[in-house]
Amino acid sequence: MSDDVRHAFEHPEVRAAATAGDAPRDRISLRDHKVAVEIGAFQAERGATQTISFNIVVEVVPLTGPVDDDVDRILSYDRITEAIAIELTAERLNLLETLAERVADRILQEPQARRVFVRIEKLDRGPGALGVEIVRARSDTPVEGPADGEVPHPLVAFISNAAMASERLTQVIDGLVSESKPLILCVEYPEAAVPQSASVAAQRRIDLLALEQKAWELAGRDARYAVVGTRTELDWAMKNGQICVWAPSKIVLDAVGGPEAAPRQSLALAAWFAAEMQAIELVTVGVTPPSITLPTREIRLEGTV
Repeated sequence: MSDDVRHAFEHPEVRAAATAGDAPRDRISLRDHKVAVEIGAFQAERGATQTISFNIVVEVVPLTGPVDDDVDRILSYDRITEAIAIELTAERLNLLETLAERVADRILQEPQARRVFVRIEKLDRGPGALGVEIVRARSDTPVEGPADGEVPHPLVAFISNAAMASERLTQVIDGLVSESKPLILCVEYPEAAVPQSASVAAQRRIDLLALEQKAWELAGRDARYAVVGTRTELDWAMKNGQICVWAPSKIVLDAVGGPEAAPRQSLALAAWFAAEMQAIELVTVGVTPPSITLPTREIRLEGTV
């Protein structure tokens, strides 16, 4: 067996040593860290947890001077397990590749980290382990994440069915646009009958799709509106002044834990979404706002905007 093949199946520590070059760095490692999590692109992987294993090696800048037994001078193992936990709880992911990239990026934000090897394996999908391994260096990733001030904080506006039917809707939305804040519109569950299923999971999908049809109905009324369904698209659209109409399926289904509100409870779902987006305010058009921790405002159709 060639060294390349042998090293490919060794622990990342061996891979790190084999590619260290003439000036090897100090390393810290995490072996066989197992977590039960919901992950996977197949429908059979939704709604069920499976065990995944992490093996990680981080090459760090050697310390200068005595360590003095001071934990603040080293990259703590806790920072590695914390990076895993943060990315696992951020959202439900389909791909191990995505998870590996995000864990590597987060670890490389640490000042001491210079190169990281991340191997993630699924242990329950067959008789063996199925996984990915990536290697990322400090030059491959931003040194710092975006400051909190750079993250858009939108107005989230819930458009009731009554508002959808009102001739004043465009005037109301124009008023919100004039506030010069990123704007995301959410729609109410349709009054028309939708297909019914005895399966709870199937009905949830049907109801989410019913909301998305309503979102497309709203977007079709004005060329300024764009139906958006992913966090990445939402962030881009908000930074570029796009008026978004939220298509909820992906964000709801990929949320770790997910909202307590069912799709038919569309106002409560919009309130959950507003909290997820760290909205400045939840504005309700044509309906009384819910009691939530976020600031709320009601726009009545019969009054002035």
